[in-house]
Amino acid sequence: MSELDKLLEGVAVEWKPLGEVAKIQRGASPRPISKFITDNQNGVPWIKIGDTVPNSKYVNQTKQKITHEGAEKSRILKKGDLIMSNSMSFGRPYILNIDGAIHDGWASISNFEDELNTDYIFHYLSSDIVQNYWLTKINSSSVSNLNADIIKALLIPIPSPNNPKKSLEIQQKIVAILDTFSELTEELTAELTARKMQYSYYREKLLTFDENKVEWKTLGKIGEVRMCKRILKEQTSDIDDIPFYKIGTFGKEPNAYISKELFYEYKSKYNYPKLGEVLISASGTIGRTVIFNGEDAYFQDSNIVWIENNESRVLNKYLFYFYQIAKWEIADGGTIQRLYNDNLKKTKIPIPFAKDLKKSLEEQERIVSILDKFDILTNSISEGLPKEIELRKKQYEYYREKLLTFNN
Repeated sequence: MSELDKLLEGVAVEWKPLGEVAKIQRGASPRPISKFITDNQNGVPWIKIGDTVPNSKYVNQTKQKITHEGAEKSRILKKGDLIMSNSMSFGRPYILNIDGAIHDGWASISNFEDELNTDYIFHYLSSDIVQNYWLTKINSSSVSNLNADIIKALLIPIPSPNNPKKSLEIQQKIVAILDTFSELTEELTAELTARKMQYSYYREKLLTFDENKVEWKTLGKIGEVRMCKRILKEQTSDIDDIPFYKIGTFGKEPNAYISKELFYEYKSKYNYPKLGEVLISASGTIGRTVIFNGEDAYFQDSNIVWIENNESRVLNKYLFYFYQIAKWEIADGGTIQRLYNDNLKKTKIPIPFAKDLKKSLEEQERIVSILDKFDILTNSISEGLPKEIELRKKQYEYYREKLLTFNN
């Protein structure tokens, strides 16, 4: 029998409504809030939903502060208190690592220390069981937030209810196991953030040159702007053969397809990217890039374009990294931002040692090699820190469900 099984072996469980074992209070926002926001360092931290960090158990800091008068009109909490979002990201719990006042998008959960461990409640509220429960309540009613009655009705499992000391001991052991995994996820997330900052720093540094070592050329001098042939809506389906990427699915999973016959016809007759060329979003999120991997796919005309490039003077990968810091000339007006072909062709790119082709390509290769390492570490799905974070999250979720799934 595993240590986990031993921990829960023969443990009686009583289910009680959260409202019976805790005090539920909604946050409050003084009105008008602009009157109470302050730059004074002695102000009270103003805790809003946007102050949370993915994969973190705690709220560590806030972007704004409010006056003490404003805090008194709100709900003041202390470090260690448990809060939960009752709108937007419904039901997500956090523990405060600071004193502060909570926005009305939060609910505080308190006064249960004699029977329940704060961290135990945090982990239970984070579980799939509870998150799915909140969704059923929201989807089955006309409410747009988790009101106090819904929160109070949530059943909480209390192990060994007739022996408070043993109950808290079991809760603490469960917390210790789960904290091990969640803390590792937080550490890895912090490491990933640091690596991204490091990556951005070196990308800027490597792509910034002394003026006497670089020649600026427009993209129009490097190659022509190309795009695929227009695909009409009636030529697509959701069950066909070849993925058709629109601006909304660019770099993601496709939700439209075209027939193989149409694909091969258009590929042979019209412009089509070569392996390694860099596709660019020309509307929506301007400048988002994907390196074409050569797999059969088709791309929405005018919204997804590329510079036709034979790499005789500029490497595609070098273009890819420069695009990430390029200052695109985006057209004004209209409801959707656009990067028109003329503006794209006018975008200038630095070519190192442009008068010495061999030296220029060697320098580009050196820059690409360094940035590739950072890219793998920070962005790859199958390598580096993101994969490690995803594995630790799954491990945490597995043990959380195993430890907190009691027979009801």
